[in-house]
Amino acid sequence: MIRRPPTLEDVARQAGVSRATVSRVVNGVRNVDPAIQEVVRDAIERTGYAPNSAARALVTRRAQTIALVISGAADDPGDEGAFASRALTDPFFGRVVGGVVGFLRPRSMYPVLMFAETAAARREVAAYLRQGSADGALIFSTHAEDPLPALLAAERLPCVLFARPSAPVPVTYVDLAHREGARLAAEHLLTRGCRRVATITGPLDLPAAQDRLTGFRETMEQHGQPCVPVAEGGFTAASGAAAMTRLLTEHPGVDGVFAANDMMARGACDALREQGRRIPDDVAVVGFDDSSAAVTSQPRLTTVRQPMEEMAATMARLLQEEIEGTPRTEPTAVIFDPELVVRESA
Repeated sequence: MIRRPPTLEDVARQAGVSRATVSRVVNGVRNVDPAIQEVVRDAIERTGYAPNSAARALVTRRAQTIALVISGAADDPGDEGAFASRALTDPFFGRVVGGVVGFLRPRSMYPVLMFAETAAARREVAAYLRQGSADGALIFSTHAEDPLPALLAAERLPCVLFARPSAPVPVTYVDLAHREGARLAAEHLLTRGCRRVATITGPLDLPAAQDRLTGFRETMEQHGQPCVPVAEGGFTAASGAAAMTRLLTEHPGVDGVFAANDMMARGACDALREQGRRIPDDVAVVGFDDSSAAVTSQPRLTTVRQPMEEMAATMARLLQEEIEGTPRTEPTAVIFDPELVVRESA
């Protein structure tokens, strides 16, 4: 016997509400009490009801999809695949996807992954949104001069950006209090008794890397250490290892290192072991992000946690509000607080 698919009526009976109420929740109508919305969504999950996306699109005039855009610049304009490979192997991205999908799935909305590493690819993203193939975009830029946010803002296409843009752009964004995170790292190293501390920064054209360096330097200066050796990295393990090697050559007495992300901290640990330095006995290491790299590193990294899942989910919520026409006089910024996570490396 073939079991019929669940209907709106089945969901209504399960939730104890009218069919019209279920329809309003499914179609994203805003005048439904949040508690009732939650009851209906629970009933949808229990019954296994799958809304007819084509019919709903006719009613809502929305695609029910969100473009999840990784925007940047390919090292080689003829090898865009390398850009995608680097992005997808970064542990940061897995947490982003988890947060976005966790928010969208209960609302029967779906992400579409797009890359915008060339001018042509950026035009494709804008055209995709303009044509209504996606209702809006969540943008994750990997370089400072990314023109995509300004392009979408100029066309008034709904989008939310991860991290404060380098230049003023009228786009809502979600970010972290990076200076505060760097302060936590500095104070932890000082509390451990480190007195010859250095830092490995991210690319210094990025606001986040600048803020982490500033916060670290300011805290060290406040504790009587105004001259902090600095080596710039590229947010990769290889760049962290190279930067750590430079620091050891120029400052062999270093006993504490703050790396501006976990991948570079992991590379720094590799370089320290190659030089015969014990972690944390000889050199304590603190990373940033609390990504999977932090818990797979040897030793496991003490790090500053960036709540990526919550940040990504907040981006999706802000975008949904913009798509649904929530009144907002101007773009807004939501800033999250960091948290120190202590493990074996420091």
